[in-house]
Amino acid sequence: MLTKQDWDWLAVCSHYQTAVNVHKLLKEGKSMEATEGLESLIEAMGRTEKRAVKSQLIRLMLHVIKWKCQPEKRSAIWTISIRSARREIQESQEEMPSLNRNFFESIWEKCFENAVKDAEDEMGKKCRLTSLSWSEVFEDEYILLDDEQED
Repeated sequence: MLTKQDWDWLAVCSHYQTAVNVHKLLKEGKSMEATEGLESLIEAMGRTEKRAVKSQLIRLMLHVIKWKCQPEKRSAIWTISIRSARREIQESQEEMPSLNRNFFESIWEKCFENAVKDAEDEMGKKCRLTSLSWSEVFEDEYILLDDEQED
């Protein structure tokens, strides 16, 4: 019989192995033990999703910072990265509604600090930005081409 601590450790190490053990216990009719395993698995998967969203937010902020600080070096890669990070975050929010604006506001400053450090390393210079707004990160368009220009 696995303890809560055992389940938690297993869930952190392998979501798959946790699910296999839960399935085995359910087949054996041990629903109480299986429930403990499922609870640990759900908690671990939630933490994993939150870490992934934090990583995407830092990546998103990083490219917005670089866009603002280095207009002469803007590239399609930055545009694609911004769009991709936004999409990944939106997909995570659809799967996990608790990843809402309140969650983002709770991690905003720490993610911004990490993004600034990463941006400074990539740019090879100090960043003068002291903050990014919600709009700058999630709503503003970052495009290279002016649709009204003709060749």
